[in-house]
Amino acid sequence: MPPARAREIAASFDLRALPADFLANPYPVYAALRETEPIRLMPDGSYFLTRYADLVTVYRDAQTFSSDKHVEFGPKYGESSPLFEHHTTSLVFNDPPLHTRVRRLIMGALTRRAIAEMEPGLVRLVDQLLDSIEAKGGGDLIEDFASAIPVEIIGNLLDVPHADRGPLRDWSLAILGALEPVVSPEQHTLGNRSVTEMLEYLRTLVAQRRRQPGDPERDVLTRLIQGEATGDKLSEVELLQNCIFLLNAGHETTTNLIGNGLLALQEHPQTRTDLLETLRMQDKDAAAQETTLTLAVDEMLRFESSNQLGNRRALKPTSVGGVDLPAGTLVTLCIGAANRDPAQFDRPEMMDLTRENNRHLAFGFGIHQCAGLSLARLEGRIAIGRFLQRFPLYQLSESPTRGGRARFRGFLKAPFVTR
Repeated sequence: MPPARAREIAASFDLRALPADFLANPYPVYAALRETEPIRLMPDGSYFLTRYADLVTVYRDAQTFSSDKHVEFGPKYGESSPLFEHHTTSLVFNDPPLHTRVRRLIMGALTRRAIAEMEPGLVRLVDQLLDSIEAKGGGDLIEDFASAIPVEIIGNLLDVPHADRGPLRDWSLAILGALEPVVSPEQHTLGNRSVTEMLEYLRTLVAQRRRQPGDPERDVLTRLIQGEATGDKLSEVELLQNCIFLLNAGHETTTNLIGNGLLALQEHPQTRTDLLETLRMQDKDAAAQETTLTLAVDEMLRFESSNQLGNRRALKPTSVGGVDLPAGTLVTLCIGAANRDPAQFDRPEMMDLTRENNRHLAFGFGIHQCAGLSLARLEGRIAIGRFLQRFPLYQLSESPTRGGRARFRGFLKAPFVTR
């Protein structure tokens, strides 16, 4: 994007009216906003934050900046709609004590040991996908690979039968798509229908699990049903809606991590060559390869963050970055911009897969930091690492199709050949 065009979009920036060239590459616009209006007053009265330090300030202060979305989502969805009930009940859009209760239950099943025990099964899954791709000489990076991995992993966490996993991706895309700044009537309808269908399925699954509980140390659904030993349990609505949240959050963001990472390597051939050479030299040292790929995954997350935007509401008068915010002010946290802030990252527009001390905000920060970040890193490391080592010469066979969304940045299709 030419600098003049980036400045033009920044001067009239409005999340409700984003041009196609911004959605294709928002980073020049984010840079222009950081330089000229890092805390921009938007046409709707909210503020758009693009500096790393300002985002961390907001993330740190959960007492002042609320994640609860009842005020915003009532007008957006209608207070009697399935989308409203879902998004105002799920973990990510709530404050303590609900947030604390649900997060504690989930984290109890995502211990370091539990995640380590998932690795052999993840390797088998990835290798099976790669075998299928190799037999065809190619496929689609998203449909045949990136999206297939988290569906299986999150399905395993909740012990969803394999035969029932087919609709999960479409439900997820529809429900999360309704979080975009502007939602069409068709998106409203599809999102509401997807929540309703998902709830119908989950009621059956929960009833089965109540009759036949799984291992609460590994089965998140059983853990959510049983609650804490203290007797603190989730209501039926809280239980069902947070199952939807887990299926969606664990799916969309990790799909984008894997897809964005492999597409970024395609766009940066020297970076890909350097990574492959490093992995080749470490061929006999699994620990060194793990370190290399972990650094690479974190840089991919910084460079092309799966989730680009977050939101908070000020509960009382406050100030951020020298700007006074009245009580009730809505703020949009631009994660994609903060992760390329030169005040925090050296050469932020460069994808440096050896970058250390990479304190990116792709997983958020503070009490709402992603509960599944260790699992996402594992999925990214295994998926991207094994894909590269199997298909070091992969090439796109057609131009990829972006998702066309501002909040969740990823691709819908990316056809490729293995060599």
